[in-house]
Amino acid sequence: MKYMLMMQFAAHTLDTPSLDAWAPQDVRAHIAFMREVNGKLAAAGELDRAEGLAMPETARIVRAGADGAPAVVTDGPFAETKEFLAGWWIVDVPSEARALEIAAEVSAAPGPGGAPLNMPIEVRAVPAGPPEV
Repeated sequence: MKYMLMMQFAAHTLDTPSLDAWAPQDVRAHIAFMREVNGKLAAAGELDRAEGLAMPETARIVRAGADGAPAVVTDGPFAETKEFLAGWWIVDVPSEARALEIAAEVSAAPGPGGAPLNMPIEVRAVPAGPPEV
């Protein structure tokens, strides 16, 4: 079964500044941790895909224009945004329990000074197809 693991950051619950404010050695340790996790998942045949995302200030929200008007594009950062998606994995594992185990591991990625970030990781099943109606 495939699961999507979504790394969420929330400015109001995250005690650490954005990655670009970390000491260079902390950034290297964090990235090395993520590469190690991805390598282990790939070696076990569990990694389908993983991606990190740029910070929210690079985001754009697009809405179709009404009555033939051009699409409306809103630049970030978005004042109403309290949480943002920082990255994600698609894993193909035998059980939800294994997906939760992986989520717990990546939640503990090191932050400044090597302390675990304990960031929330949302875990959702990826169905093989649309629901039957």
